[in-house]
Amino acid sequence: MRQPADEPDGLVLQPRDVAFDWAGLPMHWIPGEPMATHVVNVLHLLLPEGERWFVRTFQEALPLITDDELREQVLGFIGQEALHADAHEGVLDHLHARGLDPGPYLRHVEFVFRRVLGERPGLPPHRARAYLTERVALIAGIEHVTAFLGDWVLNARGLDRAGADPTMLDLLRWHGAEEVEHRSVAYDLLRHLDPGYVRRTRAMLIAGPVLVKLWVGGTRFLMAADPELPARTRPTWRGYTAAARRGLLPDPRRAARSAGRYFRPGYHPTHEGSTRQAVAYLGTSPAARAAAH
Repeated sequence: MRQPADEPDGLVLQPRDVAFDWAGLPMHWIPGEPMATHVVNVLHLLLPEGERWFVRTFQEALPLITDDELREQVLGFIGQEALHADAHEGVLDHLHARGLDPGPYLRHVEFVFRRVLGERPGLPPHRARAYLTERVALIAGIEHVTAFLGDWVLNARGLDRAGADPTMLDLLRWHGAEEVEHRSVAYDLLRHLDPGYVRRTRAMLIAGPVLVKLWVGGTRFLMAADPELPARTRPTWRGYTAAARRGLLPDPRRAARSAGRYFRPGYHPTHEGSTRQAVAYLGTSPAARAAAH
C-alpha cells in the first residue's frame, strides 16, 4: 500500500519520561460537565493495567521478531506504553485523595488483563505461539481505537472552549499524540506473526464490544462513586450525545466509521490520524518539553 504523504520516513519512537502535577486538578476538570469528565476518566482506570499487559505481551513476542526495524519499533512501543501506564496511575492517586476510591473497578480491570488475558505458562509451543498471536491481534484492534481517540483529542477544540484543565489536556494530548505516533506497531507485529485477514478482524469483533462494555461500566462506576455528585447519579446516552455535539467527547458516528475501516482488506493504520500533527504536538507539549531537558 502506498505510504501516505503525511508519514515521515525513519520515525524513531522515543519514550518521553513526562511528569504531571495534579495538586490543583478539580474532580470535574471539564467545568460543569461531570459526565463528560468521567467518560474520559475511564482512560485512567483502563490504561495502567491494560498498557502493562501490552508491554508484557510484546516482550513475550520479541524472540519471534526476525525483522530488525520492526524489533526497534516494538522496543520503542514498549518504552512509550510503560510510561503511559505510570502517567495515568498518578491521576488515580489524585482521585483517591479527593474521595473517589477507584479500587473496586480496578480489581475488575486487573482480573481481565491478568487472569483472562494473562500469560499461560506450560502450554505446548504451538499453542503458546497461537495464544500469543491472538493477544497481539487483540492489541492491534485496541491500538486502532486508541489511535482514533488520540487523533480526536488532538483536534478536540471543544475541550479548550469549555475551559478543561490544562494539565489534564496536556496529559491526554501527549498520550494521544504518542498513540498516533506508534499506531502502526501492533498491526505490523501482527502481520509479522500472522498476515491473514481472519485473525485480525475476528480479534476486533471481540476487542471492540469488550472495550465498549468496559467503558460504559467504568463511567457508571465513576459517577456512582463521585462524592461531589448526588447519590445514584447515572450517565445517559442523551447526555453523551449532547456532550459529543459540543466537542467534549468523540462523535459515535465517527467512531463507528473508524472501526469499520479496520475491516477493509487493504487497511493500514498509517491512514488513520496524522503523524506530523502528533509529532508537532509533542514538540510543544509542556510535559514533553520538560522531559526533554
